[in-house]
Amino acid sequence: MHPLADLFVTGTDTGVGKSVVSLLLMQLFFLRGHHPFYLKLFQTGCNSPGDVHSDAKFIYDHTPALTGQDPGRSVVYCHAPPRAPYYAAGKTGGRIDLAIMRRCVAERKKEFSPLVIEGAGGLLVPITGDKMVVDVIKDLGCRPLLVARAGLGTINHTLMSLEALRLRQIEPLGVVFVNAGPAITEREFVEENIEAVRRFGGIHPTGVIERLNDFRRPPESVYASLEAILA
Repeated sequence: MHPLADLFVTGTDTGVGKSVVSLLLMQLFFLRGHHPFYLKLFQTGCNSPGDVHSDAKFIYDHTPALTGQDPGRSVVYCHAPPRAPYYAAGKTGGRIDLAIMRRCVAERKKEFSPLVIEGAGGLLVPITGDKMVVDVIKDLGCRPLLVARAGLGTINHTLMSLEALRLRQIEPLGVVFVNAGPAITEREFVEENIEAVRRFGGIHPTGVIERLNDFRRPPESVYASLEAILA
């Protein structure tokens, strides 16, 4: 595992499991003796970083090393409307300044390694009037880890996301499937999706995160696919 590789956890869509993968990465880095920091650059759909819908609160509540700490220190922008960041900010009369995000990332890099940065929705979600999530990834120079659903529809969404990255000369660190939707996808179906992404996307999804019963203390085996990516 490269201890200095800052990661940007992005997704093929909203609700695919980015926060769960971010949580597992944070837990894994702490378990392996690193000093990571979680960043949610733009949070929407909640009133504050500490409310029940906050991704940062989810991370802090389920990472033992962060118990009792303020999730607000991990959130740069927080807007209540459940919309893409650009439109959520507009609804509240605000705007998102990429320079502020860059400074925040630079400051955290002085003290922590690695950074685990979680995006919002998919790659082409608008962040400002002329920038999308994928532009932020390139601007920050982080390696993106692509999170995808394990079930129906993931082939199309995953291949399009890989194409969007590569059109901008961004090579993803890897692809992880999350099999935790309302209905669990059968293993044979998951294997077909993995094969399709490998064949047509030129990248082999390194693992599948199955539904977890205890986010705070997941089984050690759940980290295996992430370690394979980070090795």
